[in-house]
Amino acid sequence: MIPIATVETMRRADARAVARRGQDALVRDAGLAVALAARERLGIVYGRRVAALVGPGLNGADGRVAAAQLRARGARVDVVEVANQPAALRGYDLVIDAAFGLGCSRPYRAPHVPPTTIVVAADLPSGVDADTGDVLGAPLRADVTVALGALKPAHVTGHAAAYAGELRLARLGIDVESPIGVVSDEDLGAFVRWSHDDHKWVHALDVIAGSSTMPGAADLVTRGALAAGASMIRLTSREPLTGVALASEVVRSAGRVDRRSRAVVAGPGLGPGAEAWLRELLAEVRVPVVLDADALRPEVVALPHPPGEWILTPHDGEYASLRGAAAGADRLAAARALAVSTDCVVVLKGPTTVVAAPDGRLRVVRAGTSALATAGTGDVLTGIIGASIARGHDPLEAAALGAFVHGRAGSRLARYARAGDLPAAVAAVLSEHEPTTSP
Repeated sequence: MIPIATVETMRRADARAVARRGQDALVRDAGLAVALAARERLGIVYGRRVAALVGPGLNGADGRVAAAQLRARGARVDVVEVANQPAALRGYDLVIDAAFGLGCSRPYRAPHVPPTTIVVAADLPSGVDADTGDVLGAPLRADVTVALGALKPAHVTGHAAAYAGELRLARLGIDVESPIGVVSDEDLGAFVRWSHDDHKWVHALDVIAGSSTMPGAADLVTRGALAAGASMIRLTSREPLTGVALASEVVRSAGRVDRRSRAVVAGPGLGPGAEAWLRELLAEVRVPVVLDADALRPEVVALPHPPGEWILTPHDGEYASLRGAAAGADRLAAARALAVSTDCVVVLKGPTTVVAAPDGRLRVVRAGTSALATAGTGDVLTGIIGASIARGHDPLEAAALGAFVHGRAGSRLARYARAGDLPAAVAAVLSEHEPTTSP
């Protein structure tokens, strides 16, 4: 998990690193990381024109080191002080934005840069609030942002996230303790779990989905769950399903959640007016529950449940219906607010998906792709999350890992692929990772 650090957390971590290694060493390593990103973007460095826009603080010092590195490799580099910056920086192949970093709290207007000029930002685009993602003034839009030590909230939320471009992390040997993390490929090895004494009920899942008008939702949820490791699926539908061929492994239920199931998924394709029927089915459930689509109703969410054991998976419209207000630009705060008010883990879906627990822990998933912007892919995600819980992950990690697997699988789909193609891609992604075994 890649940590996301607030300004306060980052300053504490920086202070520990300075005490251990010295400030000069940290500035040198930060500048080298920025220079490396610039070199990779430029390709040929010799003879290229570079401007390093530097401020008076440590961010500016990082930019000066990067400028010196590029100059040593034959680039023609101008160091431009913020205090004397021109209205525009023209004639350059690349601009290093090292004007203001972590502590920027006032409006800053960057010089104009032509759209063909590459921009590499040191830590953050200058002129954004690191904690909120608010844009202060008129920052440059970076092609690459080299996050130093840890990612910051502004890299992934608020209007500032659109200014960051490609994100790279330079850890610099800084140890950051944070309840907020970005799920990465390194975490996928923990997703697949098995034990030598497994049997079909050990990772069983109950699914409540589908109706006569939306039978496909039940099919997509169950296929997503099977691809993600559910060893037994019992399906309860609101009405008889016709016109869809369910996987042969799916068992049709008589309308009651089996006490042996490790988790329950409910909501996709139930249609309007299912609240009372669903409340009755869920009233006696004592295992984690994933609510999606037609189950995301206040009267269902209000059922008694242990804090943090139920998962809500709203898109922005469903969020507004549950919360009574739009999610807004700060999606970290929005997801956390709904998690606290409902005592549920919240999966706020979008190009960047935010997963929040009622205790304040947050996970961010940046694996989304436009291939997932089609009907039915959310049903597959719900099945993946349910299977992840059934495989032994706690609800927060199940939701975060499930969303990441969902995104990675989506990136493998062909253009204009259907949601029905997604479960096979999920299985392919997971097949590439060795399982974690337990005694």
